[in-house]
Amino acid sequence: MSNSTNLSSFKPQLWTPGDWNALFGFGTNILVNMLVLTGLLRFVLKMPDAIVFGRILPAVGLMMCLSTFYYAYLAYQMAKKTGRTDVCALPSGISVPHMFVVVFVIMLPISLKTGDPVKGWEAGLTWVFVQSFVLMIGGFVAPYIRKITPRAALLGTLAGVSIAFISMRPAQEMFITPLIGVVCFAIILVSWFGGVRYFKGIPAGLVAIAVGSLIAWGSTALGYSYGGMTGANVTQAISSFGFSVPLPAVGHIFSGFEFLGVILVTAIPFGIYDLVEAMDNVESASVAGDSFPTTRVLTADGIISLIGCCMGNPFINAVYIGHPGWKAMGGRIGYSAATGLVVLILAWFGIIALMMALIPVVAISPILLYIGMLIGAQAFQETPKSHAPAIILALTPHLAAWGKLMIDNALGAAGTNAAAVGLDKLGQVGVLYHGLEVMGGGAILGGLMLGAIGVCVIDRLFMKAAAFAAIAALLTFFGFMHGEAIGFGQSPVMALAYLVVAGVLVGCAKFAVVAPKPAEVEHEHGGHPAVA
Repeated sequence: MSNSTNLSSFKPQLWTPGDWNALFGFGTNILVNMLVLTGLLRFVLKMPDAIVFGRILPAVGLMMCLSTFYYAYLAYQMAKKTGRTDVCALPSGISVPHMFVVVFVIMLPISLKTGDPVKGWEAGLTWVFVQSFVLMIGGFVAPYIRKITPRAALLGTLAGVSIAFISMRPAQEMFITPLIGVVCFAIILVSWFGGVRYFKGIPAGLVAIAVGSLIAWGSTALGYSYGGMTGANVTQAISSFGFSVPLPAVGHIFSGFEFLGVILVTAIPFGIYDLVEAMDNVESASVAGDSFPTTRVLTADGIISLIGCCMGNPFINAVYIGHPGWKAMGGRIGYSAATGLVVLILAWFGIIALMMALIPVVAISPILLYIGMLIGAQAFQETPKSHAPAIILALTPHLAAWGKLMIDNALGAAGTNAAAVGLDKLGQVGVLYHGLEVMGGGAILGGLMLGAIGVCVIDRLFMKAAAFAAIAALLTFFGFMHGEAIGFGQSPVMALAYLVVAGVLVGCAKFAVVAPKPAEVEHEHGGHPAVA
């Protein structure tokens, strides 16, 4: 029998034992995001529970169900086409960075200005509406960007996101409540990195949650309330039970257009952020052995986000970082669709509030730290050793952005800001705030460009490095990098610096005497070509 006949009759397995591990790992990741999202809506935006549990969460559940089912379908198609049994679906869900941006930059200011949280919700819907089209259009150019960009730059800037914005907060939460956080982390670590199997193959994520919850509720029974668990919270959460399906919210989207000027300032650059981040994550999956079609992935993100937005969800959908992690723990096709189904049930039946009251978030935090560790390590493991300095370079804008965020939040809690304190005074104590601001602005693109320039210089490809420097100058001039807003001439001095760098690199290409490059850098420079 021919190979083509074998492939045509091959039916991929929809569920494997490893899917249980990935379901509890990825599912708890999604659960953390859902709990945080619900807390932001209820306690930061002061959104009425009728809107949170009756309109927004049902729409979130629908969007995530569509997303996870679609990426399970893509994985099924790849497995059927290739005859492989190890294909792992891309993880997806609410974009975590955007969740905070849309709440604190769009929805909260407009809610406070108008005195109406519903207006903030409408502005958030309009924000996602604009971003959806950026994603759909950008999906057609992303494969070409991915093809010419060095892998170390793509994975390096992704590692920066994972270290600064995925790993740091969970790690801090773990050490604030170490009896739960550190113990749960050890349970996960010895299983997912150390290969330890628990009784009857119970997934490590489930064991960690169970142990963390046991410690938290055990302390409550002893009168200590370690982990913040109380019976009163559970009683209050049960009152939110009820069946709610998403309803069309197109009218609310168009009501939010009155804030379009404010929205465009962040929607377009963050749409580009999503574009680059999704490319990075597709590249990460490709390195792990699963090359998904970049255009279909990105346009699907846009379409699914648009559907969710039209049904009342003010949060963008995104392909998640972490595919190699879920694949390494045995995830294949079923874990993705099963997660979507679970999220739909939790959101439509109002169970999220009860979950918030029953499970200490710190018991789930170690899973996010694990994913951050894996992605950070992948950047170094899957690229030539000589490219390591370029990866470090790609990390630095994210560290700057994280540092600035910490300073801003600390000063904000004290009722002030950096401008009021004075940049000179901050500089006198070693806080170079303006440096963090410039370096960390548009960190995902900044890390990508710096990493690409670094790789090309290391590989003696000076003309290609000059081209990346020129592109960086253009992006910087219009505020997509090293700036806080898009517009004409946003960071002219920084843009000029990149142009000078491009000139230096062109001069090196034409006139410099260059030593031969070391043998270990004889690798591809542009990542795997995408299948459009």
